[in-house]
Order: sequence, then structure tokens, then C-alpha cells
Amino acid sequence: MEQIQAEMAALKSQIQILLEERAALTINHVISGENDSPQAMVEAYRRQARENAQLSVELQGIDAAIAALEGQIKQKQGKLVRSQVASKELILQQELEEAKEVAQVHAQRINQLASELATEVRLLKGCANELSPMYWRIYYKPFITGFKTISVPYVRSDLEVWTIVNRIV
Repeated sequence: MEQIQAEMAALKSQIQILLEERAALTINHVISGENDSPQAMVEAYRRQARENAQLSVELQGIDAAIAALEGQIKQKQGKLVRSQVASKELILQQELEEAKEVAQVHAQRINQLASELATEVRLLKGCANELSPMYWRIYYKPFITGFKTISVPYVRSDLEVWTIVNRIV
């Protein structure tokens, strides 16, 4: 991007040099005729162009060079804009990847905790199954209820979409 900007600055500098050269050539040969009519001034300039054809051709050459350099500047500006857009997209892509890595760490931690929680729930269920008959005999009610619907969160991904599901323990 900086290279394109440097090239554009060089082109602008070259255009400025050509404009100064053109102005110098024009000033040296301007026909003064403040009191002349517009038609007389036009005729005077035409006469000067016929008499000094080389100067006219040189001015046309300078004008053509300026136009070509301005075309190159526009081309480079377009390239610069496309480069900036691509750069922004690359930055967004990098930010997205970094955020996905952070999310991946959290998802792994959730799955790890879900696995530990599922193990603890199973152990508690085992204890409840062992204690329930004695608890019924003493207190006439269940020790723990609701084991049929116990679930833990689990994060899964198909590499594009992540889904959090509840796994029944």
C-alpha cells in the first residue's frame, strides 16, 4: 500500500513538473492584446501556432503526457482502494479467527465441566439408589427425585456452526 502511495506521489510530482514546463513555454509566447477584440486574440494565437508549430506540438505532447500520468494515478488509486478493502477483510478475518479460538477454549471448558458434572450426577444417583430404601423406611418419602430429566450442556460443532445441546445424564 505504501509503495502504491509512493508511486502516486512520484506521478503527481512528474505532473507538476510538466505543468510548470508547460506554463513556462506558454508564458514565453503569450500574445499580449488586452485591448484587442476576442476574434483578434484568437487570430493572433492561431497565427502564433502556425508560425511556431514545434511549440504547439511540444505543448500537445506535454498535455498528452499529463493526461497519461493522470490516468496512471487513477489506476493506482483504484488499486489502492482494492488493496485497502482486501486489507480490511483480512483484518476482520484475523479478528474472527482470534475470537473463534477464545470461544473454542470456553467450549472445551464447558464440555470438560459437563463431563465432570455428569460423573458427579451419576455418583449422586448411585448414592440415592443405595439410600432411598432406608430413607423411605425412616422418613416415608424419597431421598432425591428428578433423575430422569437431569441434563448437562454440551457444545458441538460441524466446523461452521456451533450448537449447545443438553445431554441427559
